[in-house]
Amino acid sequence: MGVASIRNLDYVVLFCEDLGRARRFYLDVMKFRLERETPGWVSFYVGSGLLCLRPRTLQGAFRDGPGAPGSASVQLAFRVSPPEIDECQAELAAQGVELLGPPRDIPAWRHRALFFRDPEGNVVEIYAEV
Repeated sequence: MGVASIRNLDYVVLFCEDLGRARRFYLDVMKFRLERETPGWVSFYVGSGLLCLRPRTLQGAFRDGPGAPGSASVQLAFRVSPPEIDECQAELAAQGVELLGPPRDIPAWRHRALFFRDPEGNVVEIYAEV
């Protein structure tokens, strides 16, 4: 069946200009649990999947060009329960994370969501189904 047999997204890799800074953000701010760390690679458990970080200039596999300044490469969405949205907002603000506005309702998706950027400029969404 080839590609039609794919059933899960196991991991996502973010290409980083500053791997150390991104590592600290996902470990200290997002509080993700470290899965593995080797030179040039950091991975975190997020539910049943992994969020992985690597430098843009990784040798051996392939090279990615520089990111477009001021542009996100990806949007990551993490689900929490409805009461946790406001708790996440308060915790992130207390840690100095610049939010892209207060939590907002998105009726078309039946979501309440909070948006901000990670140190690499990627958009991070924390949402609840409402």
